[in-house]
Amino acid sequence: MAATANRAARRRRGRRMPWDRWSRGRLLDTRLCDLGLTIEGTWLAEVTERVVEEIAERGLNVRPHFWLSDEWFSPSGVPGVALPFYLAHPRLMRLERSRMLEVEGGTRESCLKLLRHEVGHAVQHAYGLHRRKRWQRVFGASSAPYPDYYRPNPASKHYVQHLDAWYAQSHPDEDFAETFALWLQPGSRWRKRYRGWPALKKLVYVDELMEELRGRAPAVRSKATVDPLPRLKKTLREHYVAKRERYAVGYTDRWDADLLRLFPSASGTRRGESAVAFLRRNRREIRELVSRWTGEYAFTIDQVLKQLIGRCRELRLRRIGPERQVKLDFAIMLTVQAMHYLYRRREWHTL
Repeated sequence: MAATANRAARRRRGRRMPWDRWSRGRLLDTRLCDLGLTIEGTWLAEVTERVVEEIAERGLNVRPHFWLSDEWFSPSGVPGVALPFYLAHPRLMRLERSRMLEVEGGTRESCLKLLRHEVGHAVQHAYGLHRRKRWQRVFGASSAPYPDYYRPNPASKHYVQHLDAWYAQSHPDEDFAETFALWLQPGSRWRKRYRGWPALKKLVYVDELMEELRGRAPAVRSKATVDPLPRLKKTLREHYVAKRERYAVGYTDRWDADLLRLFPSASGTRRGESAVAFLRRNRREIRELVSRWTGEYAFTIDQVLKQLIGRCRELRLRRIGPERQVKLDFAIMLTVQAMHYLYRRREWHTL
């Protein structure tokens, strides 16, 4: 037992790498292909194997393969999954957090959730499920273009809720992957949880479909990899410049009316602290709260907050009401605006 625990601890710490003690500047100027990372020997090996075991326990005769790349994705026609490189070493996880304010998939639980979702895509590719007429009637046309943004309905009972941000509502392929992930998750008790929901019909269909596929060899067995880490020539600095630009948000004056409702203008009162000081003091708490509510990148929420703080300075706004209530009202306002205008800036990788 102690030996097993020690091995697990070593995997979490990661292998010693030449760049492990380099300065951040030198590390950022390192190319991704020169990081020398693999899944083997890290905690990711255990997590990916756990998902493969879950598939085997369900009787499916498909074994997805895994590789490191720059993001999460499962490419079309390949029954495999790419994992982001930063998960393979704690130094890189710290760098990811410093650049993006969070580490997507950085815990065992969150990594398993994302893997089950991506494995859903891999199973779809392995058996060509999207070509079945009934699959199309249940989930829609896989050939539908992915939207640049989507506006989910949090109250909808036509979709399961597995990943954050009501991700199943974004595209038929994501609807299937989310439904499959919930079906695959041990102990999900989906029949009870979704009783009375239209989404239950999707889960029942997936259950019947997987029973039909038990023991059947997949039509696609390709072990191809797309954008594997050894082929990525960009530096970590270039990677994060592009990633931060992708999730950044520009300011819109649509925010002004909401700001003025929450914070009076200094021209009308001298009471209370400035809205700028209030938001700066509570910035981290608000950012993490809204990110958790919406599923949006904390970095994106933080960019919006930065814009709002600047606008509060220009409008010379002040906080008058009780701090706790104003903080909650502001977080709700930011959540509503995120629901309307921020979904979704992620790249689509599954097609």
